[in-house]
Amino acid sequence: MRAKFALRKKAIILRKKKYFEINSNFFNPIISILNRLKKINTLNLALYYPSNCEVNVLKFIDFNKNKKIKTFLPIIKSKNLMEFVEWKNFDPLNTNIYGLLEPAIKTNSLIPDIILVPLLAFDKNKNRLGYGKGFYDRFLTKFLNRKKIITIGVAFSFQKYNKVPTSSGDVRLDCILTDKGLIK
Repeated sequence: MRAKFALRKKAIILRKKKYFEINSNFFNPIISILNRLKKINTLNLALYYPSNCEVNVLKFIDFNKNKKIKTFLPIIKSKNLMEFVEWKNFDPLNTNIYGLLEPAIKTNSLIPDIILVPLLAFDKNKNRLGYGKGFYDRFLTKFLNRKKIITIGVAFSFQKYNKVPTSSGDVRLDCILTDKGLIK
């Protein structure tokens, strides 16, 4: 746990120093994945509302012209659980107990087909270091045995480390999208 804490602190400082705005090409690998999944009538894509110099995944909404893709944001529930509810760009938001923005209108939650997962650090094995509350890991552990969910970590390439410390509750991602491309 001490190693995770130290790496979190280091990764937050590094990301603040090296943050940059992404361009429209950033999401091309995700659009390719979505195009392969065209056979699905409607695709449910979970995003996160960026904070603390995270990659701005909201730009995906601007770049995506596919009307068959519905977007969702996480909301924090009681007992440190997370759910995803539908959200469209410019829908109202509230600040949750962690100071993060989440949809003000709480529609029925659902299990997304694809989740874009925020992270502080990652390694070549697609291990992810988050903020330490375990929301994504708990959600994925609960629902991955019920449904195939494609998990895509979203980061800057400078957030890659040789080895990210892991524990038994951590869920490995399917791939990681960076400014240098998709790591499978």
